[in-house]
Amino acid sequence: MPALKIIFAGTPDFAVPALAALVASQHEVVMVLTQPDRPAGRGMKLKASPVKELALQHQIPVLQPETLKDADIQAQIAAVEADVMIVAAYGLIIPTSVLNMPALGCYNIHASLLPRWRGAAPIQRALLAGDAETGVTIMEVVPALDAGAMVEKGVLPITERDTAQSLHDGLSAMGAQLMVKAMDTLATQRSLPAEPQDEALVTYAAKLQKAEAGIDWTQSAEAISRQVRAFNPFPVAQAKLNEDICRIWMATAMDGNAEPGVVVSVGDAIVVGCGQGLLRIEELQMPGGKRLQAAQFMAGHALKPGDRFHSVLPQA
Repeated sequence: MPALKIIFAGTPDFAVPALAALVASQHEVVMVLTQPDRPAGRGMKLKASPVKELALQHQIPVLQPETLKDADIQAQIAAVEADVMIVAAYGLIIPTSVLNMPALGCYNIHASLLPRWRGAAPIQRALLAGDAETGVTIMEVVPALDAGAMVEKGVLPITERDTAQSLHDGLSAMGAQLMVKAMDTLATQRSLPAEPQDEALVTYAAKLQKAEAGIDWTQSAEAISRQVRAFNPFPVAQAKLNEDICRIWMATAMDGNAEPGVVVSVGDAIVVGCGQGLLRIEELQMPGGKRLQAAQFMAGHALKPGDRFHSVLPQA
């Protein structure tokens, strides 16, 4: 099987397993495109992206333009004469002229079962919507958002305890495996069979807004549980407790009935009434404090049945 010369375009943690898998494969990653170093942490010092850090460990040339429209940048990309470009959560628009440079095309790892959940937050939107499963689609990159024909798919069931973080990690690993499989096929056959997306089935995964993090206790426990888990680790679901904003990191739905927001029982979990069903809160955090399991939280907070959590609703 011939080896492919690959340009890899990616930035966050999600893209790291795919780059690592390609580095470990027989193919050659000849260039990495990643976003410029950004200020991070308390000191706001410039920090390299996770993809850049991995590329440097393997002595792969790294290019970090603010835009790919610059003629000099495009010339540098063209000069490596790559067979293929792979994109994984890169975060910059790739001009058509750059997409056309690799001889065998450009492919993207997208964290949903396309055409469902095109866009910025497919993992979180699948959780919020109560989807039974999510997955990864390897697709051709085209100028329109996540609209390319599909070449590989993998399915991941969504459990009642999955968070955006757990699904992110599972999909990231799955995407890496599927991409290497696709590249092995491409190296042998010089093309990949592709299935067009059904435009009638398209849904869009809008970027998460912090205003969505507020819990409305008149919602069902099932909906609130999905909200809590979809917003873990960001932006974290919030409710009011004793006039303070309490961040809720893990919660599952239970059968039962109680007034919305009212604490039913405390112990290994804090059980709270909802519009329908009960919410079993397992992990939470008060301002200035650490994330705590419910039992640890109870050791330092005088919470008792009959106390109330209040909704945090978006400002009009």
